[in-house]
This record gives sequence, C-alpha cells and structure tokens, in this order.
Amino acid sequence: MSYHVFGIGNALVDMEYEVAESFLTDNNIEKGLMTLIDETQQQQLSTGLESAYGVKKRTGGGSAANTIVAISQLGGKAFYACKVADDEGGDFYMNDLHKAGVTTRLDRASYQGITGKCMVMVTPDAERTMNSFLGITSDFSVDELHLDELKKAEYIYSEGYLVTSDVSRNAVVQARKVAAENGIKTAITFSDPSMVTYFKDGITEIIGDGVDILFSNEEEATTYTSKDTIEDAIVELKKLTGTLVLTLGDKGAKVITDNGQISIAPVKTTAVDTNGAGDMFAGAFLYGVTHGFELQKAGDLASEAASIIVSRFGTRLEADEIAHLTAKYC
Repeated sequence: MSYHVFGIGNALVDMEYEVAESFLTDNNIEKGLMTLIDETQQQQLSTGLESAYGVKKRTGGGSAANTIVAISQLGGKAFYACKVADDEGGDFYMNDLHKAGVTTRLDRASYQGITGKCMVMVTPDAERTMNSFLGITSDFSVDELHLDELKKAEYIYSEGYLVTSDVSRNAVVQARKVAAENGIKTAITFSDPSMVTYFKDGITEIIGDGVDILFSNEEEATTYTSKDTIEDAIVELKKLTGTLVLTLGDKGAKVITDNGQISIAPVKTTAVDTNGAGDMFAGAFLYGVTHGFELQKAGDLASEAASIIVSRFGTRLEADEIAHLTAKYC
C-alpha cells in the first residue's frame, strides 16, 4: 500500500473574498451554495470582486483536493487525480499541492485550455458562497485517473461535484469499479446541497450499490432522501453505506454504523469562514480511520480540525496547528 487515500475531484484555484451580503443580492448570487458559471461570468464576477474587495486567499482547491491536502498535512500518504491546463493557474495548482505533500501526475501532462477557478465569497456571518468556472476540469476523464496509482491505495475518495459533467461522472464510476475489483474501500462526499438538489440521479449513480463511508451534512441528507427529519434521513442513507458521517455544524457530528450512533462533540470556536470545514472534517476523519483510530477518536480529531479552519480564513492547516493536532491525537 503506497497511499492511505487516492482522491479524485475537480482542480480549482480558489480565490477567496470577504464580501457584504449586499454583494450577493446585487449580483443575484444564491447564498450558501455552489453555482456553476461560464468563463464570461467568471471574468465579470472576478473583476467586480477585485475592484470592491481584493483577494483574501488564493489556494489550490476543490472539495476533494482540500480533503486530500488535510490527510497529507496530518502525516498521511495521499494521491490526487485531477486535470489542469498548461497555464499559470495550472502551474500554481500543481506546485501548491506538491508543497502540501500530495503526490500527483500533473507534471507529466500538458493540456491546452484554462484551469478552473472558484470564486469563494464569505459574508459576515461566516457562510461561504461559491461560483465556479470549471474550465478544463470539466473534461476530467478516465484518461486522468492513473489507475495504476489507485491500485496502491487503501481508500478511494471522490467528491459529489464531479457529477455535473458526464465525462467526469463516468470517470468516478470506472474508478469505483477498479477499486472494487482490487479490494479498495470507497468514501464519497455529497459536497454541496446543490449537488443533491440538481444532480440527484448522478449522485445515485456514483454511489452505486453502496460505499464504505458517506459524508453528508444535514441539508444534504434531508434533500437527497426527501425526508422531513434528519432521523428519517439517517435511516435511508444508512442503507447506502457501512459508515455514515453526518456533520451538524456547531452541533458537532454523528458517526452511524451498524453498531449504533457515535456522537462527536463540537469544539467551541468563533466562526469566521466556513469554507473548507466539511472538507477538513472528511480529511482528518479519513486520516484517523486509515491510521487505526477508533471512530470516536477519528471524529474528535476531525471536529477539532474543522473548528480550527472555521476560526480564520483559509482551508489549510498552519504548522503550529498541525503540531497541536498530531501531539494531541496521534
């Protein structure tokens, strides 16, 4: 086993901005969700954001990428399969992942096009709203999977955002097939309420006959299952997975298995920016699971790691934060 987790997902350069509520209203942007936009819309939005606010943070992001980086930062071995263009954004993205200790094959491929970008807008209530131009990552396909690397992993992890593209969704399905044939466990995240709202059939397709670990928040759970209560949603989602990890915001989380439910306490903090919190929770939890942690301990680590991320801007752990978490849990 060369990798604890092999991740697949969109490659997006995250551009993070602090914005006023009025900016979302004035630009008809749906708050709290990820919305896909085209290149022209991205350029117009970027110009407006740069003029009014300026960039707060720039990182190599995407939901699954953030999770894979978290695993690597905590000391795990991780590979990320994605697609970037032969442009400045692509070079930045590759170098940013490599700096975080993530293995890729991005240095062996050169594609003409535009690397994807995500405009992350954070309002004063700490909620993140994302407008994403996928660029070349919308063409992420089986050709970029690097199945030889996948076969060396303990887990494969994929993000729900990949269902927005037929070719990318097919790549997830094919990767899952290879994982099953080689005894590799599967973890999936719904990623965003918009995915289970507008792409439910695609989500169902990539879940297939079930996964080992499914990550969801409350809104995603009730929306996907069309249930009015989280209790009823849990019953339905548990049919799809061996372990359901349900994040509950400032109420902590629950880990549901065939043996019952484990409550994960929240770590009290003042939220400044919720962008990447769920990704960090998934990354820290997967790190724990692949390093022999009991589920309670893996959840506690994930809860504290996520609390750190929401307490300030940015989706990456700093050196002192990594040292604190590893000393306490590892």
